[in-house]
Amino acid sequence: MSRAPFITFEGSEGCGKSTQVRRLAARLEKLGVDFLVTREPGGTPIGESIRELLQFAPHNAAITAETELLLFAASRSQLVREVIKPTLERGVCVIADRFFDSTTVYQGAARGLNPELVAQVNAFAVGDCIPDVTFLLDVDLETAQSRMKTPRRPDRMEQQPTQFYERVRGGYREIAEREPNRVVLLDGAQPADKIDNEIWKTVCSRFPNLAKAEVRSQRSEV
Repeated sequence: MSRAPFITFEGSEGCGKSTQVRRLAARLEKLGVDFLVTREPGGTPIGESIRELLQFAPHNAAITAETELLLFAASRSQLVREVIKPTLERGVCVIADRFFDSTTVYQGAARGLNPELVAQVNAFAVGDCIPDVTFLLDVDLETAQSRMKTPRRPDRMEQQPTQFYERVRGGYREIAEREPNRVVLLDGAQPADKIDNEIWKTVCSRFPNLAKAEVRSQRSEV
């Protein structure tokens, strides 16, 4: 059995990626396609503990950039080996809400850590587990901040200064320019339905089996 698709979503806080993760999952569920959704940091008991430490622990303001890098990598390493790789090898599609591009951008471009060091840590954490396609939702700072005003429990990464988010956006756009075959850059300010359709069109073009599943579903409804 060939490995199933590994699809990741990236973008700054407030870009709408989590909404599109849910929409893609709903499409696959409707088609009867087996899938698993993961998130970062988290996705395993160990990863969820790290997530709480990174985002909400009362003493986490003292976390250094280096510690932050290693904690994210630790969560991802566990997720890859405990969940993502075994799931893909079973022929089940994996949809990830963030993956190693987040570390490249947040700890590299935004925190200012050495990009070569960040790349080495990323490579060590994920091994050969590389996404087949990454959807990057790009929004300007004003749009992102307006969306983050909705009532919810704010985490540490959502309370950074404006310059931090500007570096995040720039870092993501650099990745899109550097890896156009993997990274699909989308205007996150568009209506959610339009983004959803663009994503599905790309998914069908890259993964013929998923396109066939849609055709079978349409025929069964006739």
